[in-house]
Amino acid sequence: MKRFCEKAIDLLHRTATGPERTRKRLAPAAAGFFAFLVLLTITLSFFMDRFFGFSECIAQPYGAAASLPFLVCGLWLWLWSVGRFLKAKGSPMPVNPPPVLVTDGLYAYSRNPMMTGVFLMMTGIGLLFGSVFLTFIGMPLFASLSIAGFKWIEEPERERRFGKAYVEYRNRTPMIIPRLHRK
Repeated sequence: MKRFCEKAIDLLHRTATGPERTRKRLAPAAAGFFAFLVLLTITLSFFMDRFFGFSECIAQPYGAAASLPFLVCGLWLWLWSVGRFLKAKGSPMPVNPPPVLVTDGLYAYSRNPMMTGVFLMMTGIGLLFGSVFLTFIGMPLFASLSIAGFKWIEEPERERRFGKAYVEYRNRTPMIIPRLHRK
């Protein structure tokens, strides 16, 4: 596993610091692959609900009402994060990151508010459609695997690229769940 992570870190670093043309070409493919994984998780979760005979976790219209804050907050976090990366002359995809370390705005409270938004939206979709599997198994599993990827691949690459500045940022800022106050 360690060898795989080292190779992935090297590949990501070479790509993230490589020619701009290559990065810009890879970013849509990386975004499409990520969207595919999210949609696959949602689709498989709906299938697993039927397979196991799970009934709705929250009956309608209460499920729709419960989903609304998750969907709205998640979408807002995701859109704000994408906009912030574009403003910094990069993309939210690790293959085409901004050339500078983004630590302001929501990034002062969480190292990955964009993924927090995705996790919230997936939970909202689970509640909206009453999916027990998505809400309580699929999304937490997706979040756990995503966090492992951040911890083992993306964060070591950022540390290599930004050095001490990233280490200090990582030490003062939580990965996913924001603090209400800054350290």
